[in-house]
Amino acid sequence: MPSENLRWETLEALKNSPKGQVTFDPYWSERGEHILAGCKETPSLSTHSAVILERIDSRSLNKSSFLDSSSIDFEEKPASVSSSESKADLNSKISSLSSTPSLKNQPKDVSYTLKLLGCCYCCWRAFLGVALQERQSLQEKLVESVASTELEHLKRFEELRELKQRQEFQSIRDMMDRETKELMGRQEKLKEEQRHRIKILNLRVRELEQQRHREAELEKQRQAEGRERLRSLNSIQEEILQLNQLLEPSAQTNAHLPAASLASHSLRGNQLCSQVSEVVRKTAEGEFPSVEDMAVAERALCEMRSVIRQMEEEAARVQEKKKKDQEQEEERRKQEALQAQQEAQKKAEQAAKEKAQKKGLQNNAEESTMKWYKELQNSAAQCAQSFEQLNSPKDAQTKKLKLELQKAATIPVSQISTNSGSQLREIFDRIDKLLSGRAVVSGGKSVSASQHPQGLEFVGYKLAEKFVKQGEEEVASHHEAAFPIGVVASGIWELHPQVGDLILAHLHKKCPYSVPHYPPMKDGTPVDEYQKILGYRVDDCGVEGQDSFLKRMSGMIRLYAAVIQLRWPYDSKQGSVPHGLNHGWRWLAQMLNMEPLADITATLLFDFLEVCGNALMKQYQGQFWKLILLLKDEYFPRIEAVTSSGEMGSVIRLKQFLETSLQSRQISPPKGQLSATFWRS
Repeated sequence: MPSENLRWETLEALKNSPKGQVTFDPYWSERGEHILAGCKETPSLSTHSAVILERIDSRSLNKSSFLDSSSIDFEEKPASVSSSESKADLNSKISSLSSTPSLKNQPKDVSYTLKLLGCCYCCWRAFLGVALQERQSLQEKLVESVASTELEHLKRFEELRELKQRQEFQSIRDMMDRETKELMGRQEKLKEEQRHRIKILNLRVRELEQQRHREAELEKQRQAEGRERLRSLNSIQEEILQLNQLLEPSAQTNAHLPAASLASHSLRGNQLCSQVSEVVRKTAEGEFPSVEDMAVAERALCEMRSVIRQMEEEAARVQEKKKKDQEQEEERRKQEALQAQQEAQKKAEQAAKEKAQKKGLQNNAEESTMKWYKELQNSAAQCAQSFEQLNSPKDAQTKKLKLELQKAATIPVSQISTNSGSQLREIFDRIDKLLSGRAVVSGGKSVSASQHPQGLEFVGYKLAEKFVKQGEEEVASHHEAAFPIGVVASGIWELHPQVGDLILAHLHKKCPYSVPHYPPMKDGTPVDEYQKILGYRVDDCGVEGQDSFLKRMSGMIRLYAAVIQLRWPYDSKQGSVPHGLNHGWRWLAQMLNMEPLADITATLLFDFLEVCGNALMKQYQGQFWKLILLLKDEYFPRIEAVTSSGEMGSVIRLKQFLETSLQSRQISPPKGQLSATFWRS
């Protein structure tokens, strides 16, 4: 049918038009395009519309269903027509169609159709606008709903994200807290380990320091011992050379020996000197002698002494035969002289008794005794003046040396006790070394008196002063201490006589009754000064009490009584005590020739006889008992006469001692006297 063919052709024309190519794009919103962007264009007719209109005649146009179907289809499918074509474009196209020769020549039905078509188009435009507005509003609502939903979703998303952030922050903070605690724990552990390591290091450093100090002390001790061995080696060489001189033919002791024997002794002596010289030669290279070297030198010295002893014994045997005849003659002469001396002594004693009965006793010591007393005091004063520079040091080094020398001299004397003889020997050797100018160890330091030109005088003076002070203090409190102190003092006195004179000088100054001497009071002398001369201690508190004074005087007299009867047992020399019992006999005799003093005379006589009475009894025998009898019968009443009733304690003790001794004709050995067991301990 022609109408249907036109319909399909119309549809084909609409399909091929630009609007018929419109496609749906689901991504328009993502590109940001407007939803009605394609509907705003002005619709326009296809170029085939003129051909279509030419074929339509007025009859078929009025009777056909074009307006019913084609127009409707045309109106119902506005989407194929471009919305960008404006109404002005459509009108211009319609006017162009109407103005074409083909259309102008058409009948009025065609014009009407075109007008009707224009009206339909206007209605379609109005309908399309309403539909588009509804669709736009629906779309806007949908967009708002989607936007609202998305906003809520965004809020939930933000809340979830914040929640996750808080959880992550909390987990991170918990993790940081745990790590902080773990870190602090590790830090404390490291600190504790560090403190432990520091403590261990400090202990190690302290141990190393102590070890270094010990090694230094050992090295110092080794050096000191080496120097001491070197000094001993020099002393041994000096002594062995001196002894070797005794083996020479020109020596006086060898005058009576046979030539062959003297030659053998001299040869052996030269060999021993060569041995010691070989040891000394090793030390010339800067090394100290070893213990083995010292043993070799000491053995050589002992053998040299043995050679000398053998030579002396041989010389003695040679002389003994020559003297045998002379001894008998001399013995006979001695007996005669002794008898004459005893008779003279008896006459002198009888004359002294008669003189005492007629004229009384002396108040002062004899002139010879006073002269001896003054010489000792002058000698002590000169000795003190000789080391005035050391006694008043100007520099710190000299002052330090003075203190060290004073300690080295006084400390050994303070250590003397009744423990054993071996300890006394060590003390004696130390004092002997100090007085000989050799080095001794005192207070962990090595010191020698030869370090200062006045060192020996200073040491001797201080040593003597300390001995007397020990009698004044130690012996006064412990009477048994008089013997160990006295035997050391006697040994030092024998080797160093100048020290013995200083001991006597200090003793006489502190206890003038040991001379014996009763110092008279001179005109103008203050009372306290005179009391110091008598031996009393005077200080700011006044004069000491009589009991303390008597106790000190008793201690010093006991020490003096011990010294005069003791001899150092380890000395190789054989001889008498340097200040022997003859001085004790002199002191006792002079005391009985002087007027007694209250309290002091009885005390000193009792102390002296209790310590020294047994030794005097063995030495003088009958003469001693005559003196004791004289003391009891004639001198004791004089003591009682000058003693008041409140001071009879010492007098009673002396009386009981005299009566017991005379009754038994025996005086017991003093308590604390040194025995052979003491020296072996």
